[in-house]
Amino acid sequence: MSAVAARAPDRGKFEQDFGSVGTRRIFDANTNTWMVKIFPGEFYITANAEETLVTVLGSCVAACIRDPRLGIGGMNHFMLPQGRSGGWGKDSQSTRFGNFAMEKLINELLKAGCSRDSLEVKLFGGGNVTDSNIAVGTGNAEFALRYVDDEKLRCVAQDLGGRFPRRIHYSPADGKVVRRLLGRDASGAVVREEMEHAQRLSSRAPAGEIELFGD
Repeated sequence: MSAVAARAPDRGKFEQDFGSVGTRRIFDANTNTWMVKIFPGEFYITANAEETLVTVLGSCVAACIRDPRLGIGGMNHFMLPQGRSGGWGKDSQSTRFGNFAMEKLINELLKAGCSRDSLEVKLFGGGNVTDSNIAVGTGNAEFALRYVDDEKLRCVAQDLGGRFPRRIHYSPADGKVVRRLLGRDASGAVVREEMEHAQRLSSRAPAGEIELFGD
């Protein structure tokens, strides 16, 4: 019996895709799904059950947020730039970048029809993956937890901290997450990518204020 080659879903099935920034979509013939790669500073939301959001995290944090009633969800990938005092995420200028990343994702979900009261949040990353005495990942993780608490969002899962990078696969349609810890040999490439992003953040003014939409 001859094998039948997997075919990518017709593009018309993506008409329910919503806002995104700088993402990469690759079709995985083994799972017959689209793998959407999220890089530092990016976000993506979708209502498509055939899409899985993928990111690799070192010290950065990814927030996976969805409305389980609608099956609409998304992921961001962010870090706080180094503050003027030399610490990571220690001043208001730095935390505004984190606020922007979270509020942008939430705003896009609300504009897509999600209810703020129904949102569920899962947090990943924030590892201290270098030998530096500056706990970069800890600062990012603490910010994410504090933001969720301050905004009274419902955090249903978290996997933060540690010494190893993580690969996260997130399916917004059903909320399932597959987390894989990567070996220390993967840390170098992850750290380089995150440091390049951090340098870009530190070289420009923080993002402006965003007003959250209501339901």
